[in-house]
Amino acid sequence: MELILDNIYKSYGSLPVLSGVSMKIASPDICCLMAPSGTGKTTLFRLIMGLEKPDSGTICPAPEQLRFSAVFQEDRLIPEFSPLENVALALPGRPDRPSLFRELARLLPEEAIIRPVSTLSGGMKRRCALLRALLAPCDMFIFDEPFTGLDEKTKDRVIRYLLEKTDGRPVLMSTHDRNDAGALGAKILEFN
Repeated sequence: MELILDNIYKSYGSLPVLSGVSMKIASPDICCLMAPSGTGKTTLFRLIMGLEKPDSGTICPAPEQLRFSAVFQEDRLIPEFSPLENVALALPGRPDRPSLFRELARLLPEEAIIRPVSTLSGGMKRRCALLRALLAPCDMFIFDEPFTGLDEKTKDRVIRYLLEKTDGRPVLMSTHDRNDAGALGAKILEFN
């Protein structure tokens, strides 16, 4: 799979956010956008996924032709649902609950898997959001600051899991940490 952005422009009113952005992401690339806050990374992700339209430029293939799995800056979980229920919502059909429980236990304490997400720590919520994204069927992953709230030991486990589960599908993520990009073997895209 290959995603090509050509000369993308996006403004909000009179405020230009993206000016002439071009890039290519292909399987099995992991690409990390490295840029200061407020430079349009999240806007770029929203354009790629078709949640917003660019003012000009092209995205090929068109977003509606692809399935994206994303982790946003906010975890976007249903608070009264457990991690097991939140992840199951993103899966096709009726997932085998014992198998799904075992998969979630790779990144979450077993007792947390059946508790409401609202009772979990920020780091556990983040891992739940990542599990949901990594287990959902998709053509491409978009991760906006995916390791926020994770300590170094947990982050290392999550990175190993991410590398296993992306299975050659392209990944575009933002991070402020070059060590994260290095641990992922990612291409670094400077963005400003």
